[in-house]
Amino acid sequence: MRISVAIDGPAAAGKSTVAKEVAKRLGYTYIDTGAMYRAFTYYVLKQGIDPQIEIACNQLIPEVKIELKPGGTVLCNGEDVTKQIREPYVSASVSYIASYKQIRLALVEQQRKLAEVACVVMDGRDIGTYVLPNADIKIFQIASVETRAVRRYEENLSKGIACTLESVEEDLRKRDYIDSHRDFAPLKPAPDSILIDTSFMSVEEVVARIIDIIEKKLIGIQK
Repeated sequence: MRISVAIDGPAAAGKSTVAKEVAKRLGYTYIDTGAMYRAFTYYVLKQGIDPQIEIACNQLIPEVKIELKPGGTVLCNGEDVTKQIREPYVSASVSYIASYKQIRLALVEQQRKLAEVACVVMDGRDIGTYVLPNADIKIFQIASVETRAVRRYEENLSKGIACTLESVEEDLRKRDYIDSHRDFAPLKPAPDSILIDTSFMSVEEVVARIIDIIEKKLIGIQK
């Protein structure tokens, strides 16, 4: 039985950490869609192109090949960009790239193909509403912007990425606005999604909650 789990929510809500752990425990394939948009953004910036110029960014689509490897490694045209795509300069521009329809269409096609061949846990901004509208389980994971800023700030420091808490919070507020106001596939919960506020929950608590939801869904399907 092939099961698809969609986990959506704003930046730094802990989606990737939780999705990766849920997939690991259940033996499902984890698909980090955010990493794909970050990799494309990294390539745009590497070419010296302004990420706010949509036409110029769209022209790069044919020459960008993104691969997600086991263990979280991200390749862009064969280059390991796993660390680079988490740098603040990429974070500051990724919402522009993710808002462009042609780029989203190209990457969504890849994401849907991955979900056709295995049980998957896929996280992003529009998985339940657009990428996998028929997903068996849809989670919308939120947290206050203050909580998310602290999480992302601590994550950056642990990876040796220089930043300030204030700059991280400002970046998140900007990304929230862009993600939720873009014309194509904006960030919003699907009508049939389950809302989980992680502001005062540990990663383990969120993982356990989602696995419980999945197991109950499986029991219902089997009946």
